[in-house]
Amino acid sequence: MTFRDDLATTSEWVAGYLETAGERPVFPSVAPGDVRAKLPRAAPEQGEPFAAVLRDLDEVIMPGLTLWNHPRFFAYFANTGSEPGILAELVTAALNVNSMAWITSPAATELEQVVLVWLAELIGLPAGLHGHIEDTASTSTLAALAAARAERPGGAIVASEQAHFSVEKAARILGLEYRTVRVDDGFRMLADFPLEDATAVVATVGTTSTTSVDPVPEIARRCGEAGVWLHVDAAYAGSAAVCPELRWCMEGVDRADSVVVNPHKWLFTPMDCSAVWTRRPESFHKAFAASAEYMANTAGAIDIRDYGPALGRRFRALKLWAVLRCYGREGLQALIREHVRLAALFEEWVRAEPGWEVSAPRPFSTVCFRHQSADNEEIVRRATGSGRIFVATTRLRGQSVIRLAIGNALTGEEDVRDAWEVLRECAR
Repeated sequence: MTFRDDLATTSEWVAGYLETAGERPVFPSVAPGDVRAKLPRAAPEQGEPFAAVLRDLDEVIMPGLTLWNHPRFFAYFANTGSEPGILAELVTAALNVNSMAWITSPAATELEQVVLVWLAELIGLPAGLHGHIEDTASTSTLAALAAARAERPGGAIVASEQAHFSVEKAARILGLEYRTVRVDDGFRMLADFPLEDATAVVATVGTTSTTSVDPVPEIARRCGEAGVWLHVDAAYAGSAAVCPELRWCMEGVDRADSVVVNPHKWLFTPMDCSAVWTRRPESFHKAFAASAEYMANTAGAIDIRDYGPALGRRFRALKLWAVLRCYGREGLQALIREHVRLAALFEEWVRAEPGWEVSAPRPFSTVCFRHQSADNEEIVRRATGSGRIFVATTRLRGQSVIRLAIGNALTGEEDVRDAWEVLRECAR
C-alpha cells in the first residue's frame, strides 16, 4: 500500500465516522485498565502496515473513547471538530512547521497575527491588541498571570469562587496566593472585594458551572484605579459575541489587560486552539522573552515564542483560518443562535415538568437543572452509562445540579429531545 492508498482509506474512515457518530455510544462501557490490557506491552520489532493501525483503532481504541465530536455530548462544554478544521489539521500535520519564531516559518507567524485580528473584530474586541494562540485557556491564563506578576510581583490572584480551577492552578505554579470572592444570587462575582495586595483579578465571562457573567465593567473600573491587572476568562462565552444580540457579555472587556477565548469550545475549531489578546504585550514580552545565538530575533518581526511559555508551537492558526473562512460570520452566527434556541427549548421542558427545576439563569447554551427529589448524580450516572448521552454534574448552593451544554455543530433538536427523554427515564 502506498501513502496515497492509506490516505484514501483514512479519509474514508474519517468521513464514515462523522456520518455515523450519532449512531455510536457517546460514552464507552469500559473499566479502568480494559483498553490497556488489549494493547501489546512493547512496540513491534518490525514495522506494520497502516491498515493494522486502523484495524486496532476500530477494535481496541474506539470502544474505549468518549466521543467529544458527537451530537449528544452535552457534558462540560461541548465542542466541534468541524470539517474545515479537520482538513486543515491534516495539512498542518503534513507541513509540520514550528511557528516559534518568525524565521522558523514566516507565513505561520503572520497568518496567526492576521487571524487573531479577524477573530477580535468578529467578537467586538478593540483594534490594536496583540493576539496569539496557545493550546488551552489554562495556558493562556497562566501566560496572562505571569505577565501580571512581571509588573507586580508577590501579590494575590483574586477570582470568583465560580472561576475555573485552572486559575488556582496557575496561581500555584506562579507561587502566588489565590483568593476567591463570593458570588451573588446569579452566581456572578461580587465587585466589592479588597484590592490592596492583588497582583491580578480574573473575571469570568461564562463560568464553567453556570455560564454566569461577572460584572466586568465595574471590576475593570476598580482594577484601573488600583493599578491591578485584569484578566478576563471568556473561554466559553466569548464566542457568543459573534452574535450582536449576545455581545453584551463582553461589556467592559475592552478595558481588561488580557482576555482569552477558546475557538475550540464554541467556534467549531478542533482541539486545541486558545486565543489570548492583550493591550500590554510588553508585559508578556518581559515575562517570557529569551533568545540564543542559534535562534536570534529578526528585526521588524514578532517572534511569538517571546509572548508565552511554549517554545515549540504548532501551526494552529491554519485551522482557525480555515474555519473562519468556510463558515464566515453568518455561518458562525447561525450555529450559535441555533444552540441558544435549543437550550431555551430544553429549559422550557424542564420548567414544565413536575418534579424538575431550573437551578441557575441561562444566558447562553448551557442549562443547569435538577430533579427535586431524586439523586441527581445517580440520574447522570445512569444517563451517561446508557451510552445515548453524556451529561455532567456540578454543585450549586450545596446541591447536586445537572449541566446540559449544547455546542456541537451536529447537534439538532432531536438530539436534545432524546437527552430529555433519557434523563426523565433515569429519574423514574
